[in-house]
Amino acid sequence: MNGQVFLSGMVLSCMPVGEFDRRIVLLTKERGKISAFARGARRPKSQLVAATNPFVSGDFDVYEGRDSYTVHGADIKNYFEELTSDIELVWYGYYFLEIAEYFSLENNDETERLILLYQAFRALLSGKFPVELVRCVYEFKTLVINGDYPNVFSCGGCDGKKQLFYLSPDKRSVICEDCHGRLGGTAISSSVLYAMQFITATPSAKLFSFTLKEDTQAELERITREYYNRYVEHKFKSEAFLGL
Repeated sequence: MNGQVFLSGMVLSCMPVGEFDRRIVLLTKERGKISAFARGARRPKSQLVAATNPFVSGDFDVYEGRDSYTVHGADIKNYFEELTSDIELVWYGYYFLEIAEYFSLENNDETERLILLYQAFRALLSGKFPVELVRCVYEFKTLVINGDYPNVFSCGGCDGKKQLFYLSPDKRSVICEDCHGRLGGTAISSSVLYAMQFITATPSAKLFSFTLKEDTQAELERITREYYNRYVEHKFKSEAFLGL
């Protein structure tokens, strides 16, 4: 159906088109990931100059044509200006945007991914959490949303729920003490297991609510990164700036 639609979402990326236009990618509640043209958005006096930058979140008035969308206006709720004023935070922000754009789909329910992205930006700006922890939680929750995460609640060998002392990337599951000799796996502390269970089960809106001891966080980062690198083959441009 063609015509005017109102979409709530966030700008993931933008690129110049022609002399004065922009093409943006939006992650929306209503339509998942879409591409849209913003006519005249590069003109200095255009109302769409600021509204079509990455990180911008709000309500977008778009026209759905036969083959594409066109942005007519926007009611912006958050520009996340503070994010772009810190070089470290901005690269973390771009990394999160790249991940969201890579995995999200058009006409798919991407509400949870959109909430995760928004809350991750808030967590970065709050100063309450180490940025490495925010990144780690974002990566692991992305795997959960994708449905490509390890079973952290029962043994991948016997389905038992006790003595879950190991994690096997091959089995995509935690492994209990009794099955370890047969199935293998890397040792995992109870604190990290609990953190992974919390990330898996908790809605993104309430996800960034904990910190960890330094050694526990380091273990969670290492395990998450190893699993993430194994099952996410794509390399993102911003990873080089973050030393990942």
